[in-house]
Amino acid sequence: MKMKQSISQFESAFEQQASLERRRREQLRRRAANRSRARRIERTEHHSTVRFSVLAICLTVTVVVVAIAMFEALALLIS
Repeated sequence: MKMKQSISQFESAFEQQASLERRRREQLRRRAANRSRARRIERTEHHSTVRFSVLAICLTVTVVVVAIAMFEALALLIS
């Protein structure tokens, strides 16, 4: 009787430990997925900011070049 009881206690403890391990692995997997998602979002936002800055600089340079070219052409036509 004592042997059966100790085996059932061992099995019960093993099942509890296995259950805890499964929950722990699932939590670790979820944390890793969340960290990965956060890194991807941060990278995307950074790249978007860089792209926007490059676009703004290109537009500004274009406006300046066109304005200078127009005034130079106007100066050539008037003189």
